[in-house]
Amino acid sequence: MLAIRSILHPTDFSDRSELAFRVACSLARDYGARLIILHVVEPPLVAVGGEQALMVPPVVDLEALGQKLHELHPRDSKVHVEHRVIEGDAATGILRAADETKCNVIVMGTHGRTGLGRLLMGSVAEQVVRRAPCPVVTVKTPLPQPSESSPELAGVVAGPRKG
Repeated sequence: MLAIRSILHPTDFSDRSELAFRVACSLARDYGARLIILHVVEPPLVAVGGEQALMVPPVVDLEALGQKLHELHPRDSKVHVEHRVIEGDAATGILRAADETKCNVIVMGTHGRTGLGRLLMGSVAEQVVRRAPCPVVTVKTPLPQPSESSPELAGVVAGPRKG
């Protein structure tokens, strides 16, 4: 059995990350592991034109971001949590944090894109899975379940009625 003493949960504060956070919290509780919640801030863009370079600062309020990160905490108060904010490329930052913290598992959300979408957008989760020093649990947010009370989805759920 895998000994899990440290869990890294990278978050971008999306719905995908929220579901992965709940999985990470459950694992931390069940294994008595510490939970490291990480957010990677993209560095400023550099625009080069001719002989001049222009740094475009990120439109990020680091203080507000830190506060938002600290609002993430497990329901179980026995879970030891650390919050970290680092700057850099998302995949590289996650891999660096995983190595520095000697985490036993990474739990992260994913879009679940395939084909052209993944080719064009890239996938942080895929890069992490390929290069991580430990197992990676990727959590894909399920599609919303249609309900019969949703008129826009009624035809999809029940199909056309034959009469």
